[in-house]
Amino acid sequence: MQVSMATSPAKPDQPNEDFTGAVPNAVVLLDGAGLSGTKSTCTHGVAWYTRRLGGALLAQLAADDSQDLTTVLGQAIDQVAGAHRGTCDISDPSSPSATVIIFRVNDDRADYLVLADSVLVLDQAGDVPLAIADDREATIGRRYRAAMDAAVNDTPEHHQARREYVEALRAHRNQPGGFWVAADNPQAASEALTGSRRIRDLASAVLLSDGASRITDRFGLAEWPEVLALLDAAGPTEIIRRVREAETGDPYGAQWPRGKTHDDATLAHCTQLRERLLLPN
Repeated sequence: MQVSMATSPAKPDQPNEDFTGAVPNAVVLLDGAGLSGTKSTCTHGVAWYTRRLGGALLAQLAADDSQDLTTVLGQAIDQVAGAHRGTCDISDPSSPSATVIIFRVNDDRADYLVLADSVLVLDQAGDVPLAIADDREATIGRRYRAAMDAAVNDTPEHHQARREYVEALRAHRNQPGGFWVAADNPQAASEALTGSRRIRDLASAVLLSDGASRITDRFGLAEWPEVLALLDAAGPTEIIRRVREAETGDPYGAQWPRGKTHDDATLAHCTQLRERLLLPN
């Protein structure tokens, strides 16, 4: 498997809270969640959390490629929770959390796990691409985002509306009937979307944080077949360049209302999946 990656922080002077990494037969991507200006009970921060959790996932995937992916994620969540349980109130909804995608090639199968709103796109050989995303947070968020979408981006009114939106969502985080993310509770792993496909049925796979998937699901600049073709032709950096161009051209959210004018954007493009099997194209 060949993996091409690109990542870009929302702003050059702020830490990138996304994470992506790979071992020979697996790739992970995380998108951290938190909000500056709101109270947090964790002293470490979101970037620390995504890097710790991403590193724990890669270590487990490298050590054992036969474990169920929900087990891998649950153990990694528990490990990172233990690393700051003594200094932080990690059960508080304001503590750092993250979306998670795991894509693993194993023998003649490709296994995947998707938790929360990052997007996995499977390029199905001879068929339309399949986009897999957990939209429970977005579904709940529609109840609370009217004021945020109505305000002009990067104004005091928009910042306040976004803080209120995030605070409202926190009551639903990792709750029955709500949405699930990686945070302190290993049980969240069992809420992830999982599946397995024959490798011979896949041409490639793409893991995207929601800052990168904006090219399709927020801005509508390209459908998934076009995104896959663009990745083949120009690589992940071109996707991010086009997202940044759209963000810059709509600085106040007039054309595309959104919580963040700019967002961390990360992609991992997995190709040559069938080389492991020595199969002909």
